[in-house]
Amino acid sequence: MSKYRFVVWFALFFSLLLSALAARAAEDPWTFNLYFENDLFGETDQNYTNGIRLSWVSPDTDSYVQDDIFPSWVRAVNRKLRFFNHVDAQLEHNLVISFGQLMYTPSNTEATALVRDERPYAGYLYTTFAYHTRSANQLDTLELSLGIVGPAAQGEEAQDFIHDLRGFKKYNGWDNQLRNEPGLTFLYEHKRRLFSAPLWSTGLEHDFIGHAGVSLGNVATYANVGGEYRIGWILPNDFGTSAVRPGGDNSAPGRGDLRRREGASFWHGLHAFVSADGRLVAHDIFLDGNTFRSSHSVSKEKAVADFSAGLSFLAGRWKTSFAWVFRTREFEKQPHHHNYGSLSLSYSL
Repeated sequence: MSKYRFVVWFALFFSLLLSALAARAAEDPWTFNLYFENDLFGETDQNYTNGIRLSWVSPDTDSYVQDDIFPSWVRAVNRKLRFFNHVDAQLEHNLVISFGQLMYTPSNTEATALVRDERPYAGYLYTTFAYHTRSANQLDTLELSLGIVGPAAQGEEAQDFIHDLRGFKKYNGWDNQLRNEPGLTFLYEHKRRLFSAPLWSTGLEHDFIGHAGVSLGNVATYANVGGEYRIGWILPNDFGTSAVRPGGDNSAPGRGDLRRREGASFWHGLHAFVSADGRLVAHDIFLDGNTFRSSHSVSKEKAVADFSAGLSFLAGRWKTSFAWVFRTREFEKQPHHHNYGSLSLSYSL
């Protein structure tokens, strides 16, 4: 059981903090995020075809863990998780809970038999528990994801429901999807605002937020690096545009953000952004197939990148963002790149 010791520690630490936050939610409310990604925005319906996630980001936990209700080791961990921040930096710590579903399909949707040269049908239903350590210019994320791949993830049922609503044809090959397998993934990602400055005397400002991380688990094992450039009026005090990808919950407002001020004007700002994320992939269950039993698989590309561009608008306590995402080929016989749209809505109470 030693290899699961860190998972148990992380879950216990998270649950103790969560219990206090839930009891005081009325006094210090949360930020709620909804993310939706679909390739119908790009007029396709294949490969990474749909992703949806709902998440809750807690207020700063520092004021809660001083209570005697928490064991001394919990208070010590919360104080010492500083990562790359200076010893004098003022930090916030936040909990994040997410629920989501991902769907993957081949491009040949008519075939009932297995299409060997195309990616497997797959659904993934999951929940994540994340812990953020945040300063003015840095955000560190520890994230534990638990889920299920296969028919139990309800990918076929979810897609059939949407296709029925929109009058689309149903896909015929879901009987060939990956088999049921529990998923366990642990992720660490570091984000840093490398610069933030006004842009001459135009009233515009711009910044750049870099990130790097690593994911380990039977669902996905990879190392990634990337960044986001933003330019516009009144940039939000957060760490970029959220996405369904692991570690993507970065839109919660920090100290000084207008979304945290009572009586702030309805219109806050508008900005454009471009971003990139590159990954060196050691394992991807949605391409490599099931870990512990035989299943359909394809030869994956070891290096994959996402490039996106979009707009983000802040009004009142809302942040709304939309991006077009271009993804390079993920497996060797994939005939071309893939693109999809990514929409995120964030509301801070």
